[in-house]
Amino acid sequence: MQLNLLTDEQFTGDIWRMEIDELSDTLFLETRDHTDKKVQFGAINLPAGNILFKDLGIPERWLTGIEAAYDDVLLLHFYQTETGPAHKGLMAIDAQTGETIWTDYALSFDYLSEKGPVVYDSRVHPRKLFLADVKTGATTRIYEPSTYRELKISIVHPDLTEASNLPEHLAYKHPFGNTVHYLEHNNFRIVSLHALKGGGLIQLLEVF
Repeated sequence: MQLNLLTDEQFTGDIWRMEIDELSDTLFLETRDHTDKKVQFGAINLPAGNILFKDLGIPERWLTGIEAAYDDVLLLHFYQTETGPAHKGLMAIDAQTGETIWTDYALSFDYLSEKGPVVYDSRVHPRKLFLADVKTGATTRIYEPSTYRELKISIVHPDLTEASNLPEHLAYKHPFGNTVHYLEHNNFRIVSLHALKGGGLIQLLEVF
């Protein structure tokens, strides 16, 4: 199988998370620089391999991250506290320009539906869900579970399992941490693992 290079780009910091918006064929990246406590974001148009924006920072340098991506918009979240995992607030970024198109510190993300993000006002209890307009942030409709079903994406993710659970012979019998990422897809068995070699850590991708 011939593999062709689509794009070759260096980003500042470690690539922490990637999210694909299938409606616009855009790959979003979140990078983190733990030394400088700084988060930045990038976007790549997948069909052409063009960089739409990179190393994009926002006023909140650290306590933010990717929440979801939908219809050419990247949604970022904030955190309720510096030490807790709970999210609060949303910021929407235009995929083509990297510009902020709206921010709402009261809204929190619940899940992504076929019609857009389903959100709730974190100040209101009990929680009530609404469908948000991803382009404006407006919540103009009351959420209806039978109407706004969860968005199903075509991208499949591997399972994290112990290497001893796999019947195949791996190139490295003792992966780092004895864990591998494993996926069965289109009659292939795909294994991704880390292993120690020459005093360093390497990553391997094996396809059966």
